Amino acid sequence: MKKVKQFLDYAASQEDAVVTYKASDMQLAIHSDASYLSEPKSRSRAGGHHFLTQKENITNVDNGAVLNLSQVIKAVMSSAAEAETGALFLNAKLAVPIRHTLEELGHPQGKTPIQTDNSTAYGIVNNKIQPKQTKAMDMRFYWLKDREAQNFFQFHWKPGKNNMADYWTKHHAAIHHANMRPQILSRPSVLEKLRQKLKGSLSQAAARVC
Repeated sequence: MKKVKQFLDYAASQEDAVVTYKASDMQLAIHSDASYLSEPKSRSRAGGHHFLTQKENITNVDNGAVLNLSQVIKAVMSSAAEAETGALFLNAKLAVPIRHTLEELGHPQGKTPIQTDNSTAYGIVNNKIQPKQTKAMDMRFYWLKDREAQNFFQFHWKPGKNNMADYWTKHHAAIHHANMRPQILSRPSVLEKLRQKLKGSLSQAAARVC
């Protein structure tokens, strides 16, 4: 009951959640992240931010999310790099059916860029570092490498402050949620302005026809 009351208090005190989508080349892009040992029983959490963008602007977040991942990794990870590799694996697996769907809809996909903020995980999947880890990590590593060789994915590194998946991996203070909300959601007032602008444009077009 306490959690239900907390949820109702949040719903009553926050604006409606509005996700805005812009016209794009329908190219899938992904930000991947993991928080190491942040969950009970020494588990880690994987996060992902999947969005559609332009071909020439493939690494920048400029559109609403089509999928967000926030999932506890079942196995206990032995290092932060293994947790990050596990997150890359989970996000890449989710991306496969999305890529197929987009292609079936007539939007050919190039290499889907997957961004990570962990330099060790980036080095592992790009053959710059040779891992000496568990068999489970080897399986994820080789699956990612095979998919990259098949031109499904392209992995790249950027600092954590530029990684939208970081938000979905940790328990944050209320002030952080308030600061992040404008980055992932649109204010209802912005949506209303867009509606009024569109309504005005349609009225002008109708007047010219008449």
